[in-house]
Amino acid sequence: MRANPVRRRLQQGGQSLGTMVMEFDSTGIARLADAAGAEFVLYDMEHTAWSIETARSLIATCGGTEAVPFVRIPATEYHFAARVLDAGALGVMVPMVNDVEQAKALADFCHYPPVGRRGAGFGIAHDDYRTDEDVADKMAQANERTLVIAQIESGEGAKNARQIAAVEGIDVLWIGHFDLANFLGIPTQFDHPDYRRAEDAVRDACEAEGKALGRLATTAEEAQRLLDYGYRILAVGLDVDLYRRGLERELSGARAHL
Repeated sequence: MRANPVRRRLQQGGQSLGTMVMEFDSTGIARLADAAGAEFVLYDMEHTAWSIETARSLIATCGGTEAVPFVRIPATEYHFAARVLDAGALGVMVPMVNDVEQAKALADFCHYPPVGRRGAGFGIAHDDYRTDEDVADKMAQANERTLVIAQIESGEGAKNARQIAAVEGIDVLWIGHFDLANFLGIPTQFDHPDYRRAEDAVRDACEAEGKALGRLATTAEEAQRLLDYGYRILAVGLDVDLYRRGLERELSGARAHL
């Protein structure tokens, strides 16, 4: 079974940079990301109309690349987590994780017994359609490689961050910065003291429990600042935003010569 070097690196205290995709469901997007140096591709099913069939195809296009496929599912529901994992995702992100009970359910959904309650399905995409390996070994490998990301996007989630981070099987607390600011009543005010306190609380929880802090970074400059702050896993750039900004830059340069 394919290993997950991103999870291994984070467990060892390292950092990882990838990217996020929510618009371009192209068969080439994973290879483009890989060629650009992305260590992972995070596909979004929360804010898109993508079905499990679309996610399955996108996960498959990561085969033959170094880019590790992760999927953000829409909610903490077993059928969302289990299906993308069976399709070959090596990590699952869930939005709006607000308390320890939700975090425990997420961890359970993503791991086989005895540590979780993921249902058994073998000889399919996630184990490369192989039937010549021991099932118990496959389950152990799957549990070891699966990265579980809980998004903290509310004041309640930030308040409970230490307990969430302490849940066995949760690897990353990922701040959804826009929603966190929104639910704190301070939209887009990322320098507001209330936002800063919430962000500090999540960072401190990760450091105390040995978990990684994650976020989306729009630019290289923002990524550098976040890494200095203590973030250890970043999706650098969103496909639609990268396309828009890149095209705008080149068109502006071209128009300067009209």
